Amino acid sequence: MEVTAKLRYLQGSPQKVRLVADLIRGRDVQEAANILAFSNKGAARPLSKLLKSAIANAENREEQVDIDRLYVKEIFVDGGPVLKRLRPQPMGRAFRILKRQSHVTIKLDTRKAEN
Repeated sequence: MEVTAKLRYLQGSPQKVRLVADLIRGRDVQEAANILAFSNKGAARPLSKLLKSAIANAENREEQVDIDRLYVKEIFVDGGPVLKRLRPQPMGRAFRILKRQSHVTIKLDTRKAEN
């Protein structure tokens, strides 16, 4: 059973968010939650909330889901819209600042029972 959760318009560049997403890809849900809880990256907290949301989606979708067997099957980060701002510079110039946003999708699945 595969469940999905999406986080859209996360204020953070996709490049930086991918660094955190790569840490939890393919891991068990409990292990991924621990990694995100002790990570110093700024994107770890929103990704932790997204992981909890995906777990809640799994529980709502199927009553008999075993959370211990869930793992992060897929997580990917896409670029969102870019906010363009101007910053004053010397001699009347202005430089552009790009505030990048990210869209994150996480898919959880249950591991097959080991025989």
